[in-house]
Amino acid sequence: MPPFEAFVAWTVFAAAVVLIIWRPRGLSEAIPAAVGALVLIGFGIVPPGDLPNLFDIVGGAALTILSTIAMSIVMDGIGVFRWAAHNLVRLSRGSGVLLYWNVVLLCFLMTLFFNNDGSILITTPILIRMVSMLRFKPHQKLPYLFAGALVATASSAPIGVSNLANLIAMRIVGLDLGTYALYMSVPSLAGIGCIAGLLFLIFRRDIPREIPLSSHPLHPGPPAPLRRGYRGARSAGTPAGSLPVHPLKYDAAQASPPEAGGFGLIRLTIGIVVLTRAGFFLGSGMGIPIEWIGLAGAAALVVVRWLWIGRGPKDLITQAPWHIIVFAFGIYVIVHALHQSGAVDAAVDFLSRRIDGDRFAAIFWMGGWLTLLSLLMNNLPAVMIGTLSLADMHLEPAVMQSAYMANILGSDIGALLVPVGTLASLLWMFILRSHRIPVTWGKYVKVAFAVVPAGLAVSLFTLYIWTGLFF
Repeated sequence: MPPFEAFVAWTVFAAAVVLIIWRPRGLSEAIPAAVGALVLIGFGIVPPGDLPNLFDIVGGAALTILSTIAMSIVMDGIGVFRWAAHNLVRLSRGSGVLLYWNVVLLCFLMTLFFNNDGSILITTPILIRMVSMLRFKPHQKLPYLFAGALVATASSAPIGVSNLANLIAMRIVGLDLGTYALYMSVPSLAGIGCIAGLLFLIFRRDIPREIPLSSHPLHPGPPAPLRRGYRGARSAGTPAGSLPVHPLKYDAAQASPPEAGGFGLIRLTIGIVVLTRAGFFLGSGMGIPIEWIGLAGAAALVVVRWLWIGRGPKDLITQAPWHIIVFAFGIYVIVHALHQSGAVDAAVDFLSRRIDGDRFAAIFWMGGWLTLLSLLMNNLPAVMIGTLSLADMHLEPAVMQSAYMANILGSDIGALLVPVGTLASLLWMFILRSHRIPVTWGKYVKVAFAVVPAGLAVSLFTLYIWTGLFF
């Protein structure tokens, strides 16, 4: 690529990353990505003939994440997340320690069944309300809030469909979901467990041993009735438009859990989500595009809600983040141009000489490299650059797949060292700030540096041992 085109590619990339992280005046991340892509296409740096192939890589991943978010919108409107949080405190039986581990489990499951950004958006307002209604002191709130942030974000590593970056990277290297989960489940769980355990040790003096349950924090009043049919809901005093909406527009902790008659609907929706998640793996092995399965699961939930409570799909049309498709495609066009400019050639040469067919070296070098890239430019463009770099190294399959898994661990766990490493961390900081909870960047970094390096090291070492059983 000529020097001028390389300069333009670098400039567009740097400007897009800064604006995506900074988001002045609430600027959507899709705008700098889309504008940057249009500039590169307009200058001819990315030929129009490359676009169909790029969209083929990105489109399915974006639709899969979009369908998952759509499912979360429907479930939040039904009251599933509120019901889960209600039981979170009840099952803790008055123990602050047990409540901590229940929070860890809740955030892990939210990310596992949805995605890391959605998990942050759903659980953080619930946790904030929970610790406030329990009248915890400021220092007592931190263990639960930090566990929610770090565990929810790191939990996108075990399953590829929990993170947009994972899905796009998997498509680049041609890895199916079943193989990904087989290789990544044990190493990532080891890292997540290490982070949760270290957080507990750091905050053990701040976690109250007993919590008051005389007034349930998530059950402030009589539950809103949830009945079959639109007229039933209105006759019970629940206007059609009063049901909860997506966490982006609504604090999920404001709704009351449904009465016993509504638990059948909750069980049904959870069953659809579990079947959809299982369908991802079965469909991937049979060659069925996973985005079709995700869209089918979302459609099933919409139909169930419509038949049960008479609420149509209008909220999905108005609240679903359609810009995700634009964002994913735009940022990949920008990264593709950067890759074409030869910007990563030096890194490829440097890493190739140090890996040199050694699987152990591949895992730790690529895990560290992706952590560094994520800290500098956010993990989505970082994992794309890292995966494209791997493709240029022409490594043997065992080393290639091990290095790719280390890529994901670096971008999903290592990136947690600073708030700008992931969009989920930035969302968490924003939500806390909007609720006037004083967690500074310095406090975040201090806690993250105490737990994340150890979690990443445990994950990478476990990856080396675990994948050694298969290669």
